[in-house]
Amino acid sequence: MPDKKTIEKARKDKREGKSASTQAGEFVHAEIDKVRQGEHGARSTKQAIAIGLSEARRAGVDLPPPKKGDVKESTRKSAKYAYEAGQGERKPKRRPKVAKAVSKVLEGEPKSTASRKALSRQAESAASGRTAAERSAAARKAAQTKGAAGRSAAARKAARTRAERGQPQPQDG
Repeated sequence: MPDKKTIEKARKDKREGKSASTQAGEFVHAEIDKVRQGEHGARSTKQAIAIGLSEARRAGVDLPPPKKGDVKESTRKSAKYAYEAGQGERKPKRRPKVAKAVSKVLEGEPKSTASRKALSRQAESAASGRTAAERSAAARKAAQTKGAAGRSAAARKAARTRAERGQPQPQDG
């Protein structure tokens, strides 16, 4: 069950007009933190992300389940169930024995799946499945939704990073 702070952050994102995937990102963040702190583990980085997305759907984030053929049918079915539960279309059945069994299994899984290296590898593999145009469009949209102050701060940070790495500064013009 996600904590109140996570739900509040997601609601704030919604009020600010951010996308459903951004709102769901708050839950994924919380899940990664849980794994890092050793509350439980995950078989893979993908699993940790999937748990976060499922919690987001159950909490009412308007994140529809993936389309047919994108993921395993069982994953799609699970996502559909979580989505319907979050939208109030179905009453979730309480299954304490199953919940306890799942928790017990997750406790035994590795915690290294939420390391910086593992997350970086996952992000890279996810990006490699997208075209250059899709990646570029996502970056453009991110820059647009940042706002003037956010863009300015990001530019300063980028300049600082380039200076630290000894890379040349881009020329305006």
